[in-house]
Amino acid sequence: MTELLRIQEPSPSIGLRGASAPQRPPSVPPSWRAFFELGFRPLYLMGCFWGVIGVLLWVYAPWGLTGIMGGVTWHAHEMLWGFVATIATGFLLTAGSNWTGITTLQGPRLAALCALWLVARIGFLIPGAGAFAVAALCDLAFFLGAALALARPIVKSRSQRNYGVPMLLLGLCVMDALYLHAVWRVADYALLMQRLTAGLLCMAVIALLIGRRVIPFFASRAVAGLTISMHTRSGQWQVAAGVLAIGSLLAGWQPGLALFSAVAGVLSLWQVAAWRPWAVRRVPLLWVLYAGYAALGAGLLAAAVYALGWTVRTAWPAHVIGVGGFATLIIGMVTRTALGHLGRPLRADRSMVTAYALVIAAAVLRLMALLPTAASLPALHMAAAAWTVAFALYLWRFLPMMIRPRADRMPQQISGRIPVRVSR
Repeated sequence: MTELLRIQEPSPSIGLRGASAPQRPPSVPPSWRAFFELGFRPLYLMGCFWGVIGVLLWVYAPWGLTGIMGGVTWHAHEMLWGFVATIATGFLLTAGSNWTGITTLQGPRLAALCALWLVARIGFLIPGAGAFAVAALCDLAFFLGAALALARPIVKSRSQRNYGVPMLLLGLCVMDALYLHAVWRVADYALLMQRLTAGLLCMAVIALLIGRRVIPFFASRAVAGLTISMHTRSGQWQVAAGVLAIGSLLAGWQPGLALFSAVAGVLSLWQVAAWRPWAVRRVPLLWVLYAGYAALGAGLLAAAVYALGWTVRTAWPAHVIGVGGFATLIIGMVTRTALGHLGRPLRADRSMVTAYALVIAAAVLRLMALLPTAASLPALHMAAAAWTVAFALYLWRFLPMMIRPRADRMPQQISGRIPVRVSR
């Protein structure tokens, strides 16, 4: 399984523990060539930037959401497909190159994919059916193009164990199409929420798959003497349960949705417990991933409870999964994997640890805001503020590095040569 995750990184002997002050940005000038070298560079930045914009607009300027997909409909779509799924796409396009030894997308083709994403984000904000249609087509083309770009090297290299990954990304595209179709054709809130939930579950399957592969790998490299299993067999059951939960939801079979969501959630929590979380308590780059994976499992259990009719609001499982699970995993992954791919020391500095704490605080505050109390509105505003500062810190810290060559390639970049080294 470690073959799946041979990511270009510094030696594991580089320290991970503790926090240090941010390093001074390199003096090498920014480079478009470096920026579009791998999918994680533009898509991590664009996704995190849109995560900030999406929350600020929804909480502080909802009157500005005047497109066909406005209000909560826009917020739900953009936080899932515009933010979370964009980060996942950046990760998968980058990981695909390392799994296969064949570059997925870079240069002009990657820039074109990013342009589709940008047109979609702008188009959904513009009033009128024409703008919505263009935005929807660009959004679907973005995910379809990413799925095809990921499938090409996987099939070409005959990486059979990864054949299902492009299909999951394609499934996310299909769920996006179903959601957008519901917006376009009908004004049925229940149908929209069903298709949003289907998208959440599809993204949860992808996040669980990624997390189950990378968390044990990262932990075993970071903590001396720690050897933990990737739980391949339980992971297969987990993915199967997630897919069956989606099928049950779309078929309108609530008991099946509850059963399979609960199975996937219980397996997730069991895996976290088996990964010896106490051993990574002093390694911020790891415990944040553990926390996000556990929250995702808890969110799936909340979805099961909701499917049984024991809670009254869809917002509960959606926010446990989305803010507690996805966002916490994202802030951990976009720092940990970016540091590795940028040739930087695998060590969380103060800004990163602060961002981790703020995202977790935002998740807690957002759930508090769902309670019918006088504190719900202040809690919502505090959650939005914590969220905004967290991802703004990430952008401030990583933007200077993302637009420049890897730290271990800067001398070659100065001389005009960028060697492409992809681990097989």
